[in-house]
Amino acid sequence: MEVPLNIAVTSLRRKALLAALAALLLGGLSVLLLAGDPPSARAGLNPNETICKGHTLKGDKDPNDPTLIQVKYTFACSNPITGYQIQSDHAVQSMETEVFGLDPATKQVVPTDSFSCSGDLPGYGVNCVGTYGGNWDIAVGQFSIDEKLCAEPRVDPLLTVVYASADSTGKVTQAIAGPFDLGRPRGCPKSASNGKWRIPQSKDVSTIAPAPTS
Repeated sequence: MEVPLNIAVTSLRRKALLAALAALLLGGLSVLLLAGDPPSARAGLNPNETICKGHTLKGDKDPNDPTLIQVKYTFACSNPITGYQIQSDHAVQSMETEVFGLDPATKQVVPTDSFSCSGDLPGYGVNCVGTYGGNWDIAVGQFSIDEKLCAEPRVDPLLTVVYASADSTGKVTQAIAGPFDLGRPRGCPKSASNGKWRIPQSKDVSTIAPAPTS
């Protein structure tokens, strides 16, 4: 089953997002990214206009505490970033402290794509700093919550990304993009709240991802 990543987009990005679907495979997980132009063509985008897309699903059990309910998040971005925050609407009980990027073509770890994550526990933010080259590399991490994954109201985290750089004089330039809605966990049974996201979706079908085909 091929399912596009969840994303709320603005009309300013509409033209850039009208394009063919690029299939990215992460293990047995099929991930579709809406990409208007080749990744290289997006390198010139203003960092404040970085586009990110992602989703959530059931995470891998923690061998040290298999009772924890793990939420796995996956995202990919058009431009380089130096940090991101996952804003959960459920209290985060634990989190992965190291997150790495994967090349979408080879599915191999990208040595230059790595983040160190921290945050208050329990809390509502996963704060990560590091490096990421863009080009739709895939970043995967997870955090745990107390509630059952498919219990209503289901977890629906938001993603915000940042980028900071310094020129030869030491002047720092900073940018921020988002939030992007990572959506409710995939694989849960349908419910009365099925398909509802924290960020209201546009009624203009040209600005949102199509519904699953199966």
